[in-house]
Amino acid sequence: MQKWGSAVWQGGIKDGQGVISSQTGVLKEAPYGFKSRFEDGPGTNPEELLGAAHAGCFSMALSGLLNAAGLTADKIETKSTITLEKDGDGFTITKAHLTVKAKVPGTDQAGFEAIAKQAEQGCPVSKVLKATITMDATLEA
Repeated sequence: MQKWGSAVWQGGIKDGQGVISSQTGVLKEAPYGFKSRFEDGPGTNPEELLGAAHAGCFSMALSGLLNAAGLTADKIETKSTITLEKDGDGFTITKAHLTVKAKVPGTDQAGFEAIAKQAEQGCPVSKVLKATITMDATLEA
């Protein structure tokens, strides 16, 4: 299975602007830029999109593991906070912190934490930094 997202950027790093789109069309030319990434400007940014993807992936992984244990969550709320830090001349994503609250009848805190830990380790987005990264680069005239 493959899914894709795309971005178009025009201009310099501070004065330029871009748009991000997704295969399903949920994101269609959503604006992003320097101000939405490093300040409080309008639009989205890669870190919040990664956080949303991580939170959604983790919630689904947790739901699946709960089901495998004979449990069903009434509700799972997950927030993934992505930390972007200055690293020399550039930036590095250094942390992703999951905050999860769930209502799961039939389990206790210790049982829930054990299953949540499995979901944290097994979620594909949690594993993303271990992924093989490939690239095709084409310079257009």
